Amino acid sequence: MKAGESMELSFCVPCLFGLEGLCADELKRLKHENVKAENGRVMFTGVESDIAKANINLRTGERVLLVVGETKAYSFDELFEGVRAMPWEKYIPVDGAFPVKGHSLGSKLHSIPDCQKIIKKATVERLKAGHKTDQLTETAEKYQIQFAIMNDIAVLYIDTSGAGLHKRGYRPVGVAAPLRETLAAAIVKLSRYRGREYVCDPFCGSGTIPIEAVLAAINRAPGLNRDFAAEQWQWLDKCIWVDAKDEAKSREYKGEYEIWGGDIDPKCIDISKENAKRAGVSEYIRFETADATKFDRETKKETKSGIIMTNPPYGERVMQQSEAEDLYRNFGAAIRKLNDWKMYILSSHTEFERTFGKTAVKKRKLYNGMIKCDLFMYY
Repeated sequence: MKAGESMELSFCVPCLFGLEGLCADELKRLKHENVKAENGRVMFTGVESDIAKANINLRTGERVLLVVGETKAYSFDELFEGVRAMPWEKYIPVDGAFPVKGHSLGSKLHSIPDCQKIIKKATVERLKAGHKTDQLTETAEKYQIQFAIMNDIAVLYIDTSGAGLHKRGYRPVGVAAPLRETLAAAIVKLSRYRGREYVCDPFCGSGTIPIEAVLAAINRAPGLNRDFAAEQWQWLDKCIWVDAKDEAKSREYKGEYEIWGGDIDPKCIDISKENAKRAGVSEYIRFETADATKFDRETKKETKSGIIMTNPPYGERVMQQSEAEDLYRNFGAAIRKLNDWKMYILSSHTEFERTFGKTAVKKRKLYNGMIKCDLFMYY
């Protein structure tokens, strides 16, 4: 594709299971077209500038993939011919590097290394023909090819994001069981927090939920302080990134927000404070060493209501299950008087409601990495 040339492009945004609807809603609010939520991903169409716009602004998507093509893949020959027929020369220059990675589910072609070799070979042949050359040096910028083969259908992409979109750039140091930033942003969205209520996270860990709450409250785009793979692409005008960031900054709000994060581990509080500084939101959050089982509204803030958003330990990675149950029981007893507060508590424990001592008004199934969880909602 030549610089300055504009054409309709197709995109795929993978997301954590359970977040498809939220991610689709984000894309619609960003004015992207033909948005369609599917299982574990959201599709949309756009032009070159939408690559920058989506990467910089998305809170709940994992990355932005440019769709190159789709082919049947019942055999390696069929996969090879299908990939070779795709217009790779439009996106990958003669000196571009194009490593291949991907996955296969429920398909005859299940060997990932073999699929990688076939796709690489087919792409090489197409690029040589398209660029009218016998040699591809792969010495320039990277165009990461990804493939997904499901039910014998292969879809080929080029990754525009590089590092996953959950890597905002503010959390280089984490804690033992970190909550992914995209999931924290989803909890904030599901709470319908608009910046007016008092927000508390009694198990703040590395501060992810409070930080994402502030980013949502001030409407700051989560990708402003990081780089993306497609910024280096030869055929993309560099101005689209400047324009997208300027537009995002123009939509930020100014105001006063009351957000508190507590954790029993002083090291977590130190990490949270550093992360908030890197995110540029430390002025909005008060972090304190505190025991969640002694949490009490009146000791935190004289206010009639607020929102608790939190991700207590599950008993799977950082403590024994029995310890987690005791923690839930004591935490539930400590906050039982807060009937005028809303609570959004993420846990994978199947007996959470019983040990917490209260049945949720609503539950929503989510995934923290590979761990199946429920978001327990109390109004």
